Amino acid sequence: MAPTNFEDTMYASQDDIITLYTADALVVADRDGDGVPDDAAITRALRSASAEIDGYVGVRYDLPLADPHDILTQYCVDIALYRLAGSSSTMTEELRQRYEDAMAALKRIAKGEMRLTIAPVAGEDPDDGGPNPLTIGGPARLFSRDKMRGL
Repeated sequence: MAPTNFEDTMYASQDDIITLYTADALVVADRDGDGVPDDAAITRALRSASAEIDGYVGVRYDLPLADPHDILTQYCVDIALYRLAGSSSTMTEELRQRYEDAMAALKRIAKGEMRLTIAPVAGEDPDDGGPNPLTIGGPARLFSRDKMRGL
């Protein structure tokens, strides 16, 4: 069932982080150094990442999405982990690169250069509002190699 408002929308959960990157990835959320990730910090980061995703995806798709694409879960996790790491000693080049890749993809979605495969809402045209295929063509050439031969 689709969320009733944007504040209920989260594209990922703590379990998604563990599924994608194991529980070791949550070291970035250990705020007090006791070895236990801060659940509240994780939820805030995932909510913030989801809101940021909505800012890009909402340019091309009606929000909230009825059936979010799995790649949005990946992007949400990557953005949240990057934000949780901040400038601390837990920041790695891999976290930064995954964040930058997610942001670049979201920008491509917003520009229409990349399209999410989302099931259309009943009664809607699935191609309405999306990028149209590029068609190249025109009349026959006036000056071709064959026509210009011998000149």
